[in-house]
Amino acid sequence: MTRSSMDEDRSEAPAQKVEAEQRPHGEAPQTQVPFSEREVPPPPRKRVFLIVLLVVGGALGYGAFEHFLTDQRATETQAEATDFVPEVTTITAKAEDGPIKLTLPGQTEPFNQSTIYPRATGYIAERRVDIGSHVKKGDLLIRISAPDLDQQLAQAKGQLAQSVAAQAQAQATLDQAKANLALAQVTSQRYQKLTTQGYETVQNNDNQKTAVQTGSANVEAGEAGIKVADANTKAAQATVDRLQALVAFERVEAPYDGVITTRGVEVGDLVNADSKTGTPLFTIAYDKTLRVTVHVPQANAFSIKDGLYATAYLPQKPEQTFSGHIARSSVALLNSARTLDTEVDVDNPDGALRPGAFVNVSFEVPRLHPNVVLPAEALVFNKTGMQVAVVQDGEVHMQTINIYRDFGKTVELRDGLSGGEQVVNNPPVDIADHMKVKVKPKPPEEQAKK
Repeated sequence: MTRSSMDEDRSEAPAQKVEAEQRPHGEAPQTQVPFSEREVPPPPRKRVFLIVLLVVGGALGYGAFEHFLTDQRATETQAEATDFVPEVTTITAKAEDGPIKLTLPGQTEPFNQSTIYPRATGYIAERRVDIGSHVKKGDLLIRISAPDLDQQLAQAKGQLAQSVAAQAQAQATLDQAKANLALAQVTSQRYQKLTTQGYETVQNNDNQKTAVQTGSANVEAGEAGIKVADANTKAAQATVDRLQALVAFERVEAPYDGVITTRGVEVGDLVNADSKTGTPLFTIAYDKTLRVTVHVPQANAFSIKDGLYATAYLPQKPEQTFSGHIARSSVALLNSARTLDTEVDVDNPDGALRPGAFVNVSFEVPRLHPNVVLPAEALVFNKTGMQVAVVQDGEVHMQTINIYRDFGKTVELRDGLSGGEQVVNNPPVDIADHMKVKVKPKPPEEQAKK
């Protein structure tokens, strides 16, 4: 044994002694591995190199694996795209022959509406109504004070009385002339007999004949005077009647039942009896029946007939409808808009519908001939024009169509389909002729409807 070995044994002895003291009682002593046989750890630099090598190798392996998976997915996706058959929803084209429900905007107007102007010049003495007042025919609306007109009427009445008196005087003069003529005729006859018998002179007989002629002239003059007096009386009466009519215009009355919609004057205002320069007093409207004006487009104008039933409703109250019928139309279309002015008379007994309101008017217009009607979302517009996609034996056939009438959500076709075809509803943007498609089964409720 060398000296160094002995020194190592000595140095380890105290340590073994301490360890033996600390070991629990009864526990076997651990086998000591000689120092020369212990595993020596590698140097730190070599350990780092191994770790880096493992990380890089793992990353490369993971990347290669992900690349393999991505390539495999792309291959599968390409295969699926090649074999993909899109699903579509179809509807059955049906030729409609029933009436068309046409809804158009309209405007309500009063059946009668009048602007009332003054017919007498004067001041407003009394106003009994205001806007919103409901009136009956003959109700007093305004009283105009016209003192000068009243004075003219009084003067005309006085002149009429004078004319009547002059007419009576002329009648008395005529009666007197007739009496004088009768006396002259009797006297002349007597003188004629006496002259024939020789009891009277010829001169006196001639004087009596002249008296008869004078009496006749006086009667004719009296009759002419009666005519003049009668004409003067009639003229005076006409003046009185005219002024009485003007005085009656001091009372402005309602021409018919209605409601006051505008007011133009107040008490004390001066008004002039002139419809051109005068101020309008009121506007009155009859609102128990309303006219609803509708502009019907040319596509439907030829189906519009007088008496056609219609319903009107306010956009804010679609549940409340007002029944009416087409009463009249302009017959000729407006050149500017190619529309037919149509008036619908609507009963409005309770005044629930007001003049000047915007309403929607629905008609059931008779269809001239059966045509296929499709939803607007079934249409396809491309470089070929307007088309629809028809499915037959799982293949798409693009069919060109012509639209007859456009109702917004639906369209009526002029030609292109005859009915019974399966048309793709809401087709995809890439739909094309001869494309293979699969039709989605219809829901049970739609199949039950069939």
